[in-house]
Amino acid sequence: MKLALHEAGDGDRTVLLVHGVMSSSDTWRRVAPALVARGYRVLMPDLRGHGDSPHADEYTPELLAADLVETVPAGVDLALAHSFGAPVLALAVAGLRPARVVYSDPAWRLGAKSVDEVREFAQATKSATAESIRRLCPRWLPEDIEAELAGYARWDVRAIEWLQSDRDLIPARAEVPSLVQGAGDHHLVPDELAERLGARGFEVVYVPDTGHCIHRDDLDGFLKSLEGWL
Repeated sequence: MKLALHEAGDGDRTVLLVHGVMSSSDTWRRVAPALVARGYRVLMPDLRGHGDSPHADEYTPELLAADLVETVPAGVDLALAHSFGAPVLALAVAGLRPARVVYSDPAWRLGAKSVDEVREFAQATKSATAESIRRLCPRWLPEDIEAELAGYARWDVRAIEWLQSDRDLIPARAEVPSLVQGAGDHHLVPDELAERLGARGFEVVYVPDTGHCIHRDDLDGFLKSLEGWL
């Protein structure tokens, strides 16, 4: 599937930003200008069933990865994916051939309880309000809350039907220089996983005092943790 692809900047270097499930490319509305200021051309696709991209009858990480390869020019300087965008990007690395990759608080494997919680939360997104998001994410700016609500309104709830608690999407090895950026709560990247990733060739860094959406909780910390990768 050819995806809606949003762009910003015209720098000599190119960065691909991949959002997570329930979201859209608009999650990068504060990140993109910061990267443009650093000399990047920023590519921001909407995954199938999200944002301006078409809905579909089937959603799997493999299909979403194929969409990325079909839509995005190969050979970007940096590819960065958040949350459920991380397993999608990991599957697309061979086709996209980025020079470097960053996985921001990747949702590579969930336990049964977490899968149930995600499914329940997914249904709740359709009735979310600015106040309900503010309670969950008190550090977000109003523009982030606005973007999240817009994403919730447009995403296809069938897009998480592929979630299975026993599905392990952790890459077997780092195909290119790869950084895993974990949230300060260590929820999705616990210390045990960090050790496994290190053994597989990944560099791991944590951004203190942040939750799952690091780029929204602490944009400065998000960017600082990427020093040497941007």
